[in-house]
Amino acid sequence: MRLLLFDIDGTLLSGATSAHAEAMHAALTEVHGVRLTERSLRVVSPAGRTDPEIARAILLDAGVSAERIADRAEAVRERCCEVYARLCPADLSRFVVPGIVDLLESLSDRGDVILALLTGNYEVVARLKLARAGIGSYFRSGQGAFGSDDEDRAALPAIARRRAGQVGHPHPRELTIVIGDTPRDIACAAADGVRCFAVTSGPYGAEELGAADAVFASAKDLAAGLHAELGVAG
Repeated sequence: MRLLLFDIDGTLLSGATSAHAEAMHAALTEVHGVRLTERSLRVVSPAGRTDPEIARAILLDAGVSAERIADRAEAVRERCCEVYARLCPADLSRFVVPGIVDLLESLSDRGDVILALLTGNYEVVARLKLARAGIGSYFRSGQGAFGSDDEDRAALPAIARRRAGQVGHPHPRELTIVIGDTPRDIACAAADGVRCFAVTSGPYGAEELGAADAVFASAKDLAAGLHAELGVAG
């Protein structure tokens, strides 16, 4: 069984981040009582970062202490998820990257893969986002890893492998592939000793993603590469 760990924003969906960003900013304002300026909201590029990492960068720039950020991290997560549930559009299907539905459908028909998520989104946000996009059913609950599991994205592949394996026996590294669209996806895969397939559907081009084990120009090309890797369906 191959474990395929999909990033969300830029990989499965493109442009479905406005309500997510608004929910995060509302949570930071409500929980910490800080006034966030346009400059402070641009202090960090969100691509490839986890939600708590983004929150920390914005709050540090706003003058909030690291101790206070840590103490209120769970409150920020809870409030962000609550606000996102209210703001998330009912239909996000228009944001699904072209070719992704066909790719997920073809992979779900196989008996030799586990489809899971590896994303910096809080899990509640990730699950709702994909449900509203119409592709949430391809990813089973209890699998994957999320920003709500760890602020450090490099820690997420090991968490996902542990959930996909047996007690005391995480899913093997050699049978795991991270699929993403940023250098941080590549770096987190490398940190756990697993491979990464990158796709240029996000903000980075092929040259910037050159450290991946393979780089694809589209979901259609990614599908061909994955099926070539997997061989005949088991």
